[in-house]
Amino acid sequence: QVQLVESGGGLVQTGGSLRLSCAASGRNFNIYDMGWFRQAPGKEREFVARIRWSGTNTVYADSVKGRFTISRDNAKNTVYLQMSGLKPEDTAVYYCALARSLGQYNYWGQGTQVTVSS
Repeated sequence: QVQLVESGGGLVQTGGSLRLSCAASGRNFNIYDMGWFRQAPGKEREFVARIRWSGTNTVYADSVKGRFTISRDNAKNTVYLQMSGLKPEDTAVYYCALARSLGQYNYWGQGTQVTVSS
């Protein structure tokens, strides 16, 4: 079983920055990639960014390109999401997810709230 614990959410003004962290723990698990998703009130969950656990491959949603940066620390099994230039439309609960194979996000964190005030 794999557990994901997120941290770093909060309230920030438009144009501000936040860094989210997500630490994975468990026994005998491999990571193919980790990603961040978000869900705003009344909306479906949407993809934000993902990072391959080996190499340099990263993918971003168009809505966050140039503002958000995903990174990882393999030794700590931790993925980060550095968010800058935040906008009110970035307000959502942010979830991290872990895939042990391509596209199979079977493990999810509990979510962390990000609120951007105008």
